[in-house]
Amino acid sequence: MSGRAVSDQQLREDIVEVGRRLWTRGFVASNDGNISVRIGDDRVLMTPTAVSKGFMSADMMVVTDMDGTLVSGAPGRRPSSEILMHLVAYRQRPDVRAVVHAHPPLATGFAVAGIPLDRAVLAEVVTTLGSIPIAGYATPSTQELPDAVAPYVTAHDGLLLANHGALALGADLFAAYYKMETIEHFARISLVARQLGRENLLSRDEVDRLQGLRTRYGIASPAPICVEPDQRRPTGRDEGALLRAGATAPSAGRDDASCQVVFAPSTTGDRLVPDTSVAQGAATTTVGTGGEIRLTYAQLTALIDEAVKQVSEGLGLVR
Repeated sequence: MSGRAVSDQQLREDIVEVGRRLWTRGFVASNDGNISVRIGDDRVLMTPTAVSKGFMSADMMVVTDMDGTLVSGAPGRRPSSEILMHLVAYRQRPDVRAVVHAHPPLATGFAVAGIPLDRAVLAEVVTTLGSIPIAGYATPSTQELPDAVAPYVTAHDGLLLANHGALALGADLFAAYYKMETIEHFARISLVARQLGRENLLSRDEVDRLQGLRTRYGIASPAPICVEPDQRRPTGRDEGALLRAGATAPSAGRDDASCQVVFAPSTTGDRLVPDTSVAQGAATTTVGTGGEIRLTYAQLTALIDEAVKQVSEGLGLVR
């Protein structure tokens, strides 16, 4: 294991804490989500099936082998039905010692819309996660799920699951959890920018600089960043239209095992490149038969703040 040795009891208590944080932040509801830690070459400690992640205790955790077979646990406790998704990450990535799966609402919204979080928008995200692709849809709790994520876990520490949720991998439990926080935070910022009608993208040269920071500051990453070759790929509404027509989302189903694909435009000097292709009619909305509503940015901001507040309260994110 990376870092100092952690006792079995401490790991159990840490899983309880991470589950509480997921529930408190509204990343899971009911019995959603699952958490695991690799505790040896052939043993995994994980959350049991059918429990709320906000109300767990250390004695609830179960231990399995690398085939998902129960090794030990309290009477009646069984491992999560999605354990195979965790195991594929451990098999393909020896550096991964913890996996967190949740359903953060905004990130999952992007997954449902078929929109990967792979645009060069935030320097911190580019430097740490690179890109967050979408694994193709798979029926939960079946072999389809590990098969769907397998092409992506080699190169990515965070990914979306089509019409399902998100997955985060880490060298330890809290590293994996913090990556889940980053995925949802990035999704929230991306959504607001799209509602405002524009994203200022980091240029290709700036992405190259950020990749250099990984080496300088020792930021571990499973794969290098590579720039999206198709600079005119669809975004926003166009991506949704393609999905409705039966096409595949730009990153869904593509084997990105060699690098982290990031969409960053090539420019001559400018580090930020305005992109209005994600505009959703934020400033002018057509109503009825040709009527329009025109809003100032102050009015628009107030409306967005109120909408986010109502959505957050409805999803139980404000406690």
